[in-house]
Amino acid sequence: MSNINLKNKTVLLTGVAGFIGSNLAKRLFLDVKNIKVVGIDNMNDYYDVELKESRLKKLYKQQNFIFIRGSIADKALIENLFEKYHPDVVVNLAAQAGVRYSITNPDAYIESNLIGFYNILEACRHSYDNGAKGVEHLIYASSSSVYGSNKKVPYSTDDKVDNPISLYAATKKSNELLAHAYSKLYNIPSTGLRFFTVYGPAGRPDMAYFDFTNKLLEGKTIQIFNYGNCKRDFTYIDDIVEGVIRVMSKSPDKYNGEDGLPLPPYKIYNIGNNQPENLLDFVTILQEELILAGILPKDYDFESHKKLVAMQPGDVAITYADTSTLEQDFGFKPSTSLKEGLRKFARWYKEYYLKGRDVE
Repeated sequence: MSNINLKNKTVLLTGVAGFIGSNLAKRLFLDVKNIKVVGIDNMNDYYDVELKESRLKKLYKQQNFIFIRGSIADKALIENLFEKYHPDVVVNLAAQAGVRYSITNPDAYIESNLIGFYNILEACRHSYDNGAKGVEHLIYASSSSVYGSNKKVPYSTDDKVDNPISLYAATKKSNELLAHAYSKLYNIPSTGLRFFTVYGPAGRPDMAYFDFTNKLLEGKTIQIFNYGNCKRDFTYIDDIVEGVIRVMSKSPDKYNGEDGLPLPPYKIYNIGNNQPENLLDFVTILQEELILAGILPKDYDFESHKKLVAMQPGDVAITYADTSTLEQDFGFKPSTSLKEGLRKFARWYKEYYLKGRDVE
């Protein structure tokens, strides 16, 4: 692994208004001297744009933050960004997320996750033109979804992932394959990160913990899939960001194989909590924290607002990350407990949505 000192570097961060992207940018400004972050986001309305705007507001205060509203699927825009800012490190988090949405809106996934990622790879490739130093490290978001319905757990990056059960998963697996080809052909150091169920304050409203909170507050019924027999490796946002920053600072080595040709400087890691939680236990913890935060009253009738239903198409029964290689290479393993993480989420939710409102 080659060390990269992020001080005085320019980072291109796609999906900067997203949950992970905004938290990563905030942390980079906090930790790294004279770092410049060029952020791009198309600000689409897949979920509440106001939430994205509120994340960006905190970043606008930073002198070295440049925001571009646009899509990574716009090839000319990406080329111009690379020509103008010459990023040292690229973190590609822009993607159309969500397994279920991919079943009904496939176009959005092909545009952002495939065409958009291809544009990023091409720009990285041409950053070395005419002997330029070019991009030192490309980091990109993959997903635990690539494991599909693999029976072997915990999921290891050595496992075969050739059986995606959603279009979203297929696009993420495609990202890994494309990155491998570009790393091999053009010697681009690239690292893919398979994220496992990321949650926390100001997260994505389509995620279960956020959606359940909204519905319970409105007196609606929450649906618990696979009759509660699902397990998820919930990973708190701060752990994800810590992992990404550590990975940014060490790129895969460039070296030649026995044939004298470059071996691809290419790595993939899981970033997960290595501790899957049963969905019914998760719902119980969420209930406790919503009462503790004063979002719901102590006598709230949870049982009448819960419905156990069958598995959704594209969903998997369990996600469970083997993080041993992350720990081995970076000395880091996510460790925030679900109770601690949901407590922080509940406090944020109360402050953001219910400030000044008392629960009866």
